[in-house]
Amino acid sequence: MSQNDPFRSLDRQECLRLLAKVPVGRVVYTRQALPAVLPINFCLDTEASVLLCTSPDSDLVRAIDGVVVAFEADEFDAATRSGWSVVVTGRATVVTDPAEHERLSQDGPTSWMPLKDAVFVRIESEIVTGRELNGARGNP
Repeated sequence: MSQNDPFRSLDRQECLRLLAKVPVGRVVYTRQALPAVLPINFCLDTEASVLLCTSPDSDLVRAIDGVVVAFEADEFDAATRSGWSVVVTGRATVVTDPAEHERLSQDGPTSWMPLKDAVFVRIESEIVTGRELNGARGNP
């Protein structure tokens, strides 16, 4: 990559630092053999896992528990044509340990939707990639 290249790859630590700055990302998964994307609020946990909080009746929980998914978050400024995007790829699992569930009930993400019972889903950060765009010029 040249110094004039507006794209820059981000290392794992930069990616995680940026992820911690935003409250919403998108889970990319398979639903009924088709690609699906769902925006959802999240937080980062120990070991840089992505944590989601949703309803136990959610189609999302049934679709992603035990499978590899992608999670993407970003931040962009259209006026300056700059921003970043980070993708975490890893296995998603529902948190079933009672002590861990209790800890996450206190310190984990809270759903923006009212929930009767919360289920936490952890996405392990097996692969973390990101890139930054700095003021690319081109035709509007």
